[in-house]
Amino acid sequence: MEPSFLRLDGLLEELKAMRKQTKRPASKKRKRRREILVTRDFNAPRHLVYHAFTKPELVTICEIDLKVGGAYRYLWRKPGEKDMGIGGIFREIVAPERVVATEKFDESWYPGAALNTTVFVEQRGITTTSITILYESKEARDTAQRSGMEQGMAAGYTRLEELLSSMQTERAR
Repeated sequence: MEPSFLRLDGLLEELKAMRKQTKRPASKKRKRRREILVTRDFNAPRHLVYHAFTKPELVTICEIDLKVGGAYRYLWRKPGEKDMGIGGIFREIVAPERVVATEKFDESWYPGAALNTTVFVEQRGITTTSITILYESKEARDTAQRSGMEQGMAAGYTRLEELLSSMQTERAR
């Protein structure tokens, strides 16, 4: 196993210990030195949002072995741009509520790897998705924040919203 993934296993244990100590609502931003919290509401039930996150039709290549210890790999292609690939290992899965997985880009712009904790909460047909990204260092987090990830994630979430809308339309037929 890669050294950066071994370090992430230690970070996962640290997160689990912190979660036992305090329960915080998803809408409250955490101000930890190595984390970024991304929250987005989707006008769709939780099971559909979870499905879209775990069986993404939005990427060129998607390989998912959705089980603890299973691997995933995504590859995005855009004409005229360099491919972007990412992969990792699932560390915790509680369908359709929570997914914890490591994250390592093929050509990473930040040092090391990250640990993503994705939580899905539904209220009245609206699903709030919160992703806490835990980096190995504050430097890695700061580099990721400067990378344009916010615009990339926003574009991906807009495409996901469109997919969810079409999934709901198809189910209504």
